[in-house]
Amino acid sequence: MKIGILGSGSMGSGIAQIAATAGHEVILYDKNKEALTKTSKNLRRILNRLVEKGRIDDAAANAIFGRIYLVNNMNAYAECGLIIEAIVENLEIKKSVFQQMESIVRDDCILASNTSSLSIASIAAACEKSERVIGIHFFNPAPLMKLVEIIPAVQTNDKVLEESQKLIDSWGKLTVITKDTPGFIVNRVARPFYAESLRILEEGVADVPTIDWAMTEIAGFRMGPFTLMDYIGNDVNYTVTETVFTAFYFDPRYKPSFTQKRLSEAGYLGRKSGRGFYDYSENAKNVEPIKDIKLGKRIVERIVAMLINEAADAVFWQIASKKDIDLAMTKGVNYPKGLLQWADEIGIPKCVKRIEKLYKKYGEDRYRCSPLLRKMAKKGTTFF
Repeated sequence: MKIGILGSGSMGSGIAQIAATAGHEVILYDKNKEALTKTSKNLRRILNRLVEKGRIDDAAANAIFGRIYLVNNMNAYAECGLIIEAIVENLEIKKSVFQQMESIVRDDCILASNTSSLSIASIAAACEKSERVIGIHFFNPAPLMKLVEIIPAVQTNDKVLEESQKLIDSWGKLTVITKDTPGFIVNRVARPFYAESLRILEEGVADVPTIDWAMTEIAGFRMGPFTLMDYIGNDVNYTVTETVFTAFYFDPRYKPSFTQKRLSEAGYLGRKSGRGFYDYSENAKNVEPIKDIKLGKRIVERIVAMLINEAADAVFWQIASKKDIDLAMTKGVNYPKGLLQWADEIGIPKCVKRIEKLYKKYGEDRYRCSPLLRKMAKKGTTFF
């Protein structure tokens, strides 16, 4: 099958690399010729690095590169069996390009969006054959991250879902199926990792390095929340939070932070700008964490309780299966363990007690306990 990729940025070129490595001819489109030239150089450099590391040999690198055709005319998509769109997170722009693609491709071509949080149903509605539209969400960097979220819209044909999942599985990825709701699994369930950390900071409970230290050294996360926000980019992370907040009808659970908004407005975007929650300039001296175990455990208990609550709510609202939710969080964002498994280990009644304590303290709907956790605590059941 010939694969089409729309957008030659880091995500689009990464997906093109995956598909070409799996043996497909890939049509990588971008209307910007300069972007295509840059992408061509980057792909060559990435493949050369893989050769240097002994992951592939020269012949394989040349074959992969030779299967990727960089074009700036969408008509090249005419014979593709699947096209994955990976452009700016703007619903109107996406709807427009899907309409363009549909006028070019075969009737049996699957049209997919790599959106991380926008409605697949809305994108599909722009097409005459909306039943062939689906969400296929890769994580950055796509060649390295194993997880892919598959999101059928209400219009999506069952056969399209089955074929899409089978194809992405054949590329060596781990797929999870999620309902078409804001943030899908990962970007929904992960919100408290950032939001509750920011809340703890804003309350003056602990500073940035101390919260990061607690979440890495005590909880076992690979990156602390502030290090991760700086890595993602405060502008990007804030926009996703705001998108999810708006899409959930301003549910206070997803409320964005003024602290992050102000950093974004100031241009303190993180690593890419040289400054964010941390200073990345040469010879910069960042504050050392306060390694107080008692404080660290309090921070961890609070953030993990909120993450578990969000994961439990995703089960309650049938966003995805228990297995897929835990798989998504361990393989999509490298959590030390699945949140539902973690809840079982802590004990469901203890999780409920921690969440209810927060609710009692603040009286905010943000800290409401998932009905599923309450029910499980009463019945004495576990997730697994």
